[in-house]
Amino acid sequence: MNLVLTVLEIVAPVFLLAAIGFTWVRMGLEYKVEFVTRMAMTLAVPCLIFVALMQTEIDPKALTTLSLASIVSYGALTLIAAAILRFGGQDQRTYLAPLTFGNTGNLGLPLALFAFGDTGLGYAVVVFAIMALWSFTFGVWIVSGGGSLRPALKEPLVWATVLGGIFLWQGWETPVFLTNTLDLIGQMAIPMMLITLGVAVARMRPGRTLLAVGMSVAKLALCIGIAWVAGRFFALEPVAFAVLVLQISTPVAVTSYMLAEKYGADSDAVAGLVVASTLISVAAIPLLLAVLL
Repeated sequence: MNLVLTVLEIVAPVFLLAAIGFTWVRMGLEYKVEFVTRMAMTLAVPCLIFVALMQTEIDPKALTTLSLASIVSYGALTLIAAAILRFGGQDQRTYLAPLTFGNTGNLGLPLALFAFGDTGLGYAVVVFAIMALWSFTFGVWIVSGGGSLRPALKEPLVWATVLGGIFLWQGWETPVFLTNTLDLIGQMAIPMMLITLGVAVARMRPGRTLLAVGMSVAKLALCIGIAWVAGRFFALEPVAFAVLVLQISTPVAVTSYMLAEKYGADSDAVAGLVVASTLISVAAIPLLLAVLL
C-alpha cells in the first residue's frame, strides 16, 4: 500500500498539471501554444539544463557512464526503429523521430524530480540533454528529408547543453546573481511544459488509431528493453539506472508533432502517436515506477 501511495504522489502532480492545460482548452480559454513552447524551448529549458549541469554534485564518473549508456540506448533505438519501419513499409520521415525521442522534458524531468529528488533530476537532465542534441540534429535532419544541419546550431538547447557540460567539466560557476536569475527562469520550464502538454493533447485529433496504439505499445516495450540492457551493461547505480529506463521509456513528445508540422511530414499520424502513447503512459508509468522504486 505504501508503494502505491508513493507512486501516486510522484505521478499525480505530473498529470494534474497536464490536466490543467487540457481543461483550460476544453473550457474554451485561449492558450497560445506556439508562444509558450517557444519561450520554454528558447529560454526556460536551456536555463534549466545549464544550471542543472553546472550545479550538479553527481560524481563525474557516474555522469560519464550514464552519458555513454544514454548514447548507446538512443543509438540502438534509432537503428532498430529504422529497421522495423523499413521492414514494415512505413515512412521514415513521419515515424522514426517519434519512435526514437520520448517526452523526456515535459514528462521525464518532473517524474525524475518527484521520484528521486535533485539527484534524480541531475541524472534526468543528462539523458534529456543527450536526447535534445540527437533530436535537434539527426531528428530535424530526418523529418526535413535530409539537407543541412545548420538549423541545429541555432538551437539554444544545444548551446545550453554544451556550455553546461563545459562548466561542469571545468568546475566553473556563474556569479551568484546570474545563477539565481537563470535558476528562477529555469523553474518555469517544468510546469510550463506540463500544462502545454495537456493543451496540445486536448487540441489534437489523432488519426489511424489502431496503428498509433500498436506503434505506441511497441515503442514502450522496445524502449524499456533497450534501456534496461544498456543500464545493466554499464552497471549503473540504482538511481541512475531507474532514471535512464524512465527517461528512455517516456511517450512520444509533442515536439515530434511540431517538427512534423513544420517540415511537412504526416503530422496527423504523429499526433495520433502522441495521444496514444501519452494515454498508455498513464497506466504504464506508475507500473514502471513501482518496479524501479
